[in-house]
Amino acid sequence: MTADRIVDVRTSFVRTESTDRSEPVRHDGGDREPVRRDHWLGGKVANPMTKYAEFRDNRDAGIGAADGGTVVVEVESESGAVGVATTAGLATAAVIRQHLARLVLGERASAHSRTWDRMFSSTLRYGRKGLVLHAISAVDLAIWDLHGKVAGEPVHALLGGRIRDAVQVYATGPRPETAARLGFAGAKLPLVWGPSEGEAGFRNNVALAREARDSVPADFPLMYDCWMALDVDYAVRLAHAVEPLGFTWIEEPLPPDDYAGLRRIRDRMPPAMTLNTGEHEYTANGFRLLCEAGVDVIQPDLGWCGGMTEVLRIAAVARVYGVRVIPHTCGMPNYHFVVTQPGGDLAEFPVLSADGEQLAPQHAPLLLGEDVPDKGWLTVGEKPGFGLELGPDVELVPAVPDLPGAAR
Repeated sequence: MTADRIVDVRTSFVRTESTDRSEPVRHDGGDREPVRRDHWLGGKVANPMTKYAEFRDNRDAGIGAADGGTVVVEVESESGAVGVATTAGLATAAVIRQHLARLVLGERASAHSRTWDRMFSSTLRYGRKGLVLHAISAVDLAIWDLHGKVAGEPVHALLGGRIRDAVQVYATGPRPETAARLGFAGAKLPLVWGPSEGEAGFRNNVALAREARDSVPADFPLMYDCWMALDVDYAVRLAHAVEPLGFTWIEEPLPPDDYAGLRRIRDRMPPAMTLNTGEHEYTANGFRLLCEAGVDVIQPDLGWCGGMTEVLRIAAVARVYGVRVIPHTCGMPNYHFVVTQPGGDLAEFPVLSADGEQLAPQHAPLLLGEDVPDKGWLTVGEKPGFGLELGPDVELVPAVPDLPGAAR
């Protein structure tokens, strides 16, 4: 065996004071603290569950409370190097540990296409999208991180090298004035009220958009993240209402499989705005359907869509259709990908503090070494892999037990 042959795949939860070895804790996208009702991500944000009154005022209660916690995925080579990634949920950890791991052991860290195909083909009967792709994505990203660490190269070098040293980033959060003050390229706001909340809710969404415009310079781009909460007519009306306020796109207005509905929105919304979607889409085949539906910008999440190996294929599909790629946030893998792309001039940075005012690394203190933006630009460094290491105070406990035949 050579130094980059994979000899172990581990899935773990982070041990905390409030959990024992069998009880995971749920974290927000930054792996820092449980999502609280007073956190903007866990408050009133329009989502597919807004139609149910009991979940209307707390997004996290409807769509996130039972996702099972943050899982750390570690892939180790014979040399002792370890690649790391994160994902969510006990079920995802079980897929990795009890199915994918045995297909990865013995493979070279540099054999990305082969290893990805082994994982994807073996799970076709119950996978193709959703949770299984989350599992494949996490293993794939950990292997890319391992490859870089074994080679002593950053992942962007393994992808062919940076086209630019830094990428301009826009901010996702509830405070557009903060984004403008810090020099971001724009601000994406969470839509608050859904169609089930009627005309009053629609007027509130437009009023909030107007308040956002009044809080930032006239030429500062604004966007609305609709998080699968709308229908076609509502989305079209919203686009026409906020376009005069300088909103440059509406994002993910429909559930991800409604390709016909996306086409109808694109045909009816203002031509100067773009229709963006894709954070909940999977594989190059899924993104081909979005391109055929007329979507202007696709937004794959590298932690969900299939990992770095698959997002390279997704980008190739987008180029054929002339569609722009601005990935959904995934931390450092996102930025290593974007700086290598000919059209990669914009990326997303989430403002994950509870009040949306403070910038911080997305995964600290669980993962250390993340680059953060300065005056709206994020410079991707030269550390091997994705440049990430587990925090020294992180204590991990196994997420799932071994089964006969599972990786050991």
